[in-house]
Amino acid sequence: MKIASIMTHRVATVEMDDTLRSIINIFSQAKFHHLLVQDEGKLIGVISDRDLLKASSPFLDTPAERPCDVARLSRKAHQIMTRELITVEASTLVTEAVAILMKKNVSCLPVVSPLGKIEGIITWKDLLKAYMALHGEAELECKSCGNIL
Repeated sequence: MKIASIMTHRVATVEMDDTLRSIINIFSQAKFHHLLVQDEGKLIGVISDRDLLKASSPFLDTPAERPCDVARLSRKAHQIMTRELITVEASTLVTEAVAILMKKNVSCLPVVSPLGKIEGIITWKDLLKAYMALHGEAELECKSCGNIL
């Protein structure tokens, strides 16, 4: 099976000079964990929700907020993004994508065309959904609490 059949086609992108303030807004409104950073349509980086946590201050919007905490909001995407990109093409086999995620210890792989155009993203969550679908389990019940996940 190729990742083209399970990847997320709708991706959120930001430009390299977008501010941390705007990136925080995107993450807070959306239900995803990675933003792709582009410059003139070319993929140049990835920002994960973990990158965002490292770059922002826990004191924002609290009584302990300091001027330096607010100043961090003006940092740019290119200052906090991961630059060492590991990408795949839509024709990559799912097993290869799993191996890359595990070996490189990353949580997503941007999917790009042979010309470098962003086509989508594959995450560990996409792979787990595909696994569940392959095994005929649309829902998973937590054995300890009984909640449907």
